[in-house]
Parts: sequence; structure tokens; C-alpha cells
Amino acid sequence: MIELSTEYFIVLLALFLCVAMAMIRIVKGPTAPDRVVGFDTINTIVIVSMVIFGAAYQTVIYIDVAIVYALLSFVSTLFIARYLQGGDF
Repeated sequence: MIELSTEYFIVLLALFLCVAMAMIRIVKGPTAPDRVVGFDTINTIVIVSMVIFGAAYQTVIYIDVAIVYALLSFVSTLFIARYLQGGDF
């Protein structure tokens, strides 16, 4: 295993701060679409974190998992948006 440089830790710290701000939007969001956008933002940050983690450890499996997670996140966001509009599944 390689030692991670400080650049990766700085990037992960910045992503953690972004997750904290998105959590504030989820908690304080006055409407349901605001909460969905906050949840989708956290999903996107998690995907970016997986790609960065895969690059840091030079492992391809994390990037493959991030791609599958991105696809599932996109589909779930579509279903939630359709539900919030009042449409049927």
C-alpha cells in the first residue's frame, strides 16, 4: 500500500466540507425538491470521493463501483423527481 500525499487529504477534506453544506440543505430545506437536490449533491460528492480514492490507491475497482453508483443515483433521482411532480411510476 502506498502512502497518501497531503493533496489527497486536502481534497477529501474539501469534499467533506461540501457534504456538510449539503447536509445543511437537507435539514433546512423548506421544500422537498430542495432536500432532493441536497441528497443528489451528496451522491455526486460520494462518487467523486470514490474516484479520488481509486486514483490514490491506483485501484480500478473503486472507479467501476463509482460508475455503477452514479447510474443508480441518476435513476433514483429520476424516480424521485417524477414522484414529486405527481406522476405515476
